[in-house]
Amino acid sequence: MRQIRENMERMAKLSDEEWAFFSSKLIRREFSKKMPLLEIGQTENYLSFIEKGIVRYYIPREDNDLTFAFVFDGEFTSAYDSFITRLPANYTIEALADTLLWQISYTDLQDIYAETKIGNTIGRYASEGLFLKKSKRELSLLNDSAEQRYRNLFTERPELIQKIPQKYLASYIGITPQALSRIRKRIY
Repeated sequence: MRQIRENMERMAKLSDEEWAFFSSKLIRREFSKKMPLLEIGQTENYLSFIEKGIVRYYIPREDNDLTFAFVFDGEFTSAYDSFITRLPANYTIEALADTLLWQISYTDLQDIYAETKIGNTIGRYASEGLFLKKSKRELSLLNDSAEQRYRNLFTERPELIQKIPQKYLASYIGITPQALSRIRKRIY
């Protein structure tokens, strides 16, 4: 839980009382590799912090899944659109490795927003961070070549190159695994 407090305090300083209130609402859950955290049609009920592990967001397809996000140790994860709208998700989230999460329910998070001064500030910073990451990826898909998107991963998201299987990486940058192999041959 220490990691969660450190992560939150990068956004705003928490008093011990605020942290005690927040941490009392956290639930510890473990997911095995390949286990879904959320499936299409389910409504997201939790905002989760990954203490250990990796999760993948994707739209299942018969031939190839469409992967659009990865989240690692020390980051928050959620089908956030489903979480805030209370509508079913249009995608699946699964553990790519054994994963340990600390989760807070939608209802408990609303209590934190209502009862603490810092809750709304942290919520705003977290939402802004998610928005910026999503916008950057969308603009890259529209403006950059597949090779440039792959090269960008070396500086912007090196953990993807190191820890994610090539088939998921290819989908993430919007190409086939074969096209990624050709790009990798040209680069190396």
